[in-house]
Amino acid sequence: MRYQQVADDVFTIAGTDVNMVLLREGRDLTLVDAGWYGDAGLIEATIAALGHRPEDIRAVLLTHAHLDHVGALNHLQAKYGIPAYTSPIEVSHAKGEVHESATPLDVIKRLTDVSTCGWALRITRAGGLRKNPVPHIQPFPTEGALDLPGHPTPIPTPGHTSGHSAFSLPAAGAVATGDTLVTAHPTSKIQGPQLLPDFFNHSTPETLAALEVLESLASDLVLPGHGDPFTEGIAEAVAQAREHAATLLR
Repeated sequence: MRYQQVADDVFTIAGTDVNMVLLREGRDLTLVDAGWYGDAGLIEATIAALGHRPEDIRAVLLTHAHLDHVGALNHLQAKYGIPAYTSPIEVSHAKGEVHESATPLDVIKRLTDVSTCGWALRITRAGGLRKNPVPHIQPFPTEGALDLPGHPTPIPTPGHTSGHSAFSLPAAGAVATGDTLVTAHPTSKIQGPQLLPDFFNHSTPETLAALEVLESLASDLVLPGHGDPFTEGIAEAVAQAREHAATLLR
């Protein structure tokens, strides 16, 4: 089973080269992001392994509307009636009305070694070439901490997409950074906290600027959209990400 407990009532789920976060409060759950289209069964299996049912998910929160994060949203809504929320700016992206993501050609250009070719094959099998708009997506119902299990607080971090959000989890001393800050990716040679390669970002300068917002959080545990959790705190993660970004620009 591809999940781990990372804090009290906080779990990460490793999808197809992408992470999801599951928050628990009694019998109720909040899911942050939904992997690829082909990761729906993994989400259901993880929830069952934890002694829950998919119907226990009160909502799915979306960091941003790339295909590797919206994947199971329609399945979860159609089968279980689970709502999905994202930032107001990101709603049009999730519905497919605007496009802010890498194209298949962007990916093909970077298939330079066994690692990236293997990644491309895995994500294709998981639905990487499948359009997956989310017509039922809604903007966050309130500002500040959401009345959902784990009481996640959306943090605007635009750049990777225009409406990208991270989620502060104060009770767990954690932050789910989505793709604003990751710790690894098959297309990157860097190990440790970093920005995703430039071609993935709608605006890399804005993504870099968004690190300042994350840096101010009191979070010892960083839960990225890609790569392993980082346990040395968000300030250290941001410092390393900036240094890696500066190295690439030299």
